[in-house]
Amino acid sequence: MEISSLIEFLFRWGHFLFGITWIGMLYYFNFVQGEYFKEAEPSAKSDAVKKLAPRALWWFRWGAAGTFITGIALFGHMLDRANPYIYGGMLMGTFMFLNVWIIIWPAQKIVCGIVEGDAGVAGPKALLASRTNTLLSGPMLFFMGASTHLGGTSAAPLAGNVGMGFIAIIALIIAVEANGLFGKLGPIATVKGVIHASLGLTAVMYVLSLI
Repeated sequence: MEISSLIEFLFRWGHFLFGITWIGMLYYFNFVQGEYFKEAEPSAKSDAVKKLAPRALWWFRWGAAGTFITGIALFGHMLDRANPYIYGGMLMGTFMFLNVWIIIWPAQKIVCGIVEGDAGVAGPKALLASRTNTLLSGPMLFFMGASTHLGGTSAAPLAGNVGMGFIAIIALIIAVEANGLFGKLGPIATVKGVIHASLGLTAVMYVLSLI
């Protein structure tokens, strides 16, 4: 095995490992912990916010960082094989990474009492960004897999293969991120809502990728 191939494989392995950690924690926060907090006794919730959440957030944010770093390194080794799917997936992954470090973690530090601030403002802000990441996770993972395992657009290089469908996908991704920054929860307020919305968004983006 060539050294370059081994290095690429190690980056890919690391990307998977960090990605599983990151997205696993994302789903834990949105599907498990958040729902538990709605039903927990005040004392139990207070204890979890102070002791459990900070530990989970450590794995969450560094899983995101590891995924992003290994993803950039991996992309450098496969630049000549890049295609619209991988670019779309990278854009979503980058927005999700930035949401973690610029919005969710600073806000959660306030909620958990690590730093001073208005938890009443920070909590909803973190929730919207976290729900946005959950919404984007479906199409992001689909596009990452499609970049090498799905025919059609994924089989061709980026140059000369960017149609209106791909431009629409980019615009849609930016619109979703803009809502995560300045909008409202809307249909992604509930667990069922964000799951259905993520699956629907994935389907819409896939159809657009075929145009």
